[in-house]
Amino acid sequence: MELLNLKNITKSYYIGQPNELEILHGISVTINKGEFAAIVGQSGSGKSTLMNVIGLLDKPTSGEYFLNGADISKTSDKDMSGIRCREIGFVFQTYNLIPRMSAQKNVEVPMMYAGVAPAERAERAKQLLIQVGMGERLDHTPDQLSGGQKQRVAIARAMANDPSIILADEPTGALDSKTGRLVMDIFHDLHSMGKTIIFITHSNELAEECERILTLVDGMIVAERRGSEYDQFT
Repeated sequence: MELLNLKNITKSYYIGQPNELEILHGISVTINKGEFAAIVGQSGSGKSTLMNVIGLLDKPTSGEYFLNGADISKTSDKDMSGIRCREIGFVFQTYNLIPRMSAQKNVEVPMMYAGVAPAERAERAKQLLIQVGMGERLDHTPDQLSGGQKQRVAIARAMANDPSIILADEPTGALDSKTGRLVMDIFHDLHSMGKTIIFITHSNELAEECERILTLVDGMIVAERRGSEYDQFT
């Protein structure tokens, strides 16, 4: 079942100025419900810009973006914020946890914005932290946690509102290989539970663990691999 559909998405900066710069050049891609897809590309390929568009952190300059069948490419900033809160869970390389809040309170934040009652969000945050192996660290603040522990809290937070998509941007990039392996295993567990995951990475090795790989070069998807099938685009 189609979950996300980008049609001829472009993204430009400094529009109308002599130094106008187009970063994304007509991206078209469909992500189905339950897929574990990697978008792989080197620095400067446009990964972050594409992630910001997919994650509704930025609007495309042109093209159409359908999420769960709804065209959201032209929605207002207010409506886009609400859709982002409900539909997309983010996991960043730098964790983006609130320093003075406990692990549990960090996980509660998205639910607070979604209007979930305090008792309900506290219980759900606790259960999510238990799910990612952080049940004994509920009251710890980020400065009391290791990098891997912070990322597990961030994954629990991404799951807070049971989003349609988990968007992970280089989630193991700041971790050592052993800790990164533990975090990657959590993503595999979530995928096995039916979660749709879009994994942004520059690592071909990590991308190989995903069931589908989209290769981004200079703002264009130039190749796609699904299982043993490989397509290269011109």
